[in-house]
Amino acid sequence: MKGRLAVVPMALLLAFYLVLVGWRAVLFVQSGDPVGILIGVALIILPLIGVWALVLELRFGRDSERLVRQLECEGGLPVEDLPTRPSGRPLRDAADAQFPRFTAAVDAAPGDWRAWFRLGLAYDASGDRRRARGAIRTAIALERSMHAVAPPR
Repeated sequence: MKGRLAVVPMALLLAFYLVLVGWRAVLFVQSGDPVGILIGVALIILPLIGVWALVLELRFGRDSERLVRQLECEGGLPVEDLPTRPSGRPLRDAADAQFPRFTAAVDAAPGDWRAWFRLGLAYDASGDRRRARGAIRTAIALERSMHAVAPPR
């Protein structure tokens, strides 16, 4: 929940920044100076990349939350019984000890989005955010492919 609350002000700040940069880009392009036009074009491209990245992150958050809710309804979320630091993050050694169980589940069923999602949660508990996001992206893609409509023949 904290993450969702932090997204709104960050998205608003980014949107405000993008509007300001976009306005400056227009002013540079209107200057007529070749260097100004190049700077203006660059300033137009950079906000577009920022919007694209923001949309991707918001979709990732929405989709991963949807999968958490679905797993929770099914009773498939792993039990959070790991000892934690004062910050609330799991102790890495305890998280690493449970890790083989989740990798074995993915090895046994590589097409199961639930196994991939649990693996992503295990990576996150172990502190490996990059692999956690990768595993959760795989889970999202697998879950989406389950609902994809077959093309008409």
